[in-house]
Amino acid sequence: MQVLLKIFVLDTPTFITLIKERPEQALKSLYDDYYEMLCYQVYLMLKDKVVAEDIVQEVFMGIWKKREEVNIQTSLVGYLKRACRNRTLNYIRDNAVRWEDDSALDNRSAEGYDTEGILELEDLSTRIQKEIANLPEKCCIIFNLSRFEEMTYNEIATHLDISVKTVENQISKALKILRQRIYTNVV
Repeated sequence: MQVLLKIFVLDTPTFITLIKERPEQALKSLYDDYYEMLCYQVYLMLKDKVVAEDIVQEVFMGIWKKREEVNIQTSLVGYLKRACRNRTLNYIRDNAVRWEDDSALDNRSAEGYDTEGILELEDLSTRIQKEIANLPEKCCIIFNLSRFEEMTYNEIATHLDISVKTVENQISKALKILRQRIYTNVV
């Protein structure tokens, strides 16, 4: 699966207007701009091209079905990546039986993953989420908008009516706190 670097033309306000006024054109633009990138993102998680394509198509169908009331508060690319990630995690959860198959476990071990390593990663992920939640309120909000909603510093500044410098300082503060808390707990 080849993914080319490209500049995305469709931004959030344009998409919101387009999906309500010319939905077919909006969906075509969504497909043209984001389909390959999203399929690749899902493929990296599942290593299954067909399932990755199905998941991205489900996300697009969900947008199509709710086109009249669609309201995206974040960047369009951030929204799409989050939707695909959530669908992928749901797929993994719903198909967990297949993951417990001995051959699947053998493949994981061959790729450098073992049960203990997977549990350690899950534990680390849980600790990271806990530490993010324990950040000071303003710091936590800005960090989440940056990392999980994939908003730019400028978008965050505009959204929260603060300066870009404040956003930069809060992100630096969050990263420093997280490094200190997580590193000392891991070592």
